[in-house]
Amino acid sequence: MRSPFIHLLVAIAISIAVISGYAVWYTTVSQKSSEVAGLQNQIVVASEYMNRISYARAALAEIAGDEKEIQGYFVSEEGVVSFINNIETFGVDGATVKVVSVSKSVPRALPTLLLALSVDGTFDAVMRTVGAIEYAPYAISVLTVGVARGEGDRWHADINITVDSAPSANATSTPRL
Repeated sequence: MRSPFIHLLVAIAISIAVISGYAVWYTTVSQKSSEVAGLQNQIVVASEYMNRISYARAALAEIAGDEKEIQGYFVSEEGVVSFINNIETFGVDGATVKVVSVSKSVPRALPTLLLALSVDGTFDAVMRTVGAIEYAPYAISVLTVGVARGEGDRWHADINITVDSAPSANATSTPRL
């Protein structure tokens, strides 16, 4: 028969081996758990980043239409001739509009066109035409208006206006994400 002391030593040895194995296993699982937590944190950060990117893309797509509408109020460098032709059609009630001169202003934040216009017609037609030019769907500022009476019921107005211009569409770019 074996002595109880040997049984006790064997039981203690087995207990020490089991406790050591448990400690090693616990340490390994803890390390893997912290690695998984770090990876989970990286996934959350990447997911938030992707959400911000998709939100920015959606916002850019939403404002692209607004940008195009706003750009419509400015005369592009390529559209100066068509704008001049268009402004000459603004005559109301038989008034005639002529572009006397066009020049580019001193460089500012936005390039500006300076136009000198001449309007001929009846007083009512001339004043309505001046109003139509002033409230045209462009970024127009009326600098001066001079009205003079001509022969009979004919009137003449000299108008100096500025029109905000925009660089060509190729010069502007929207950042891509």
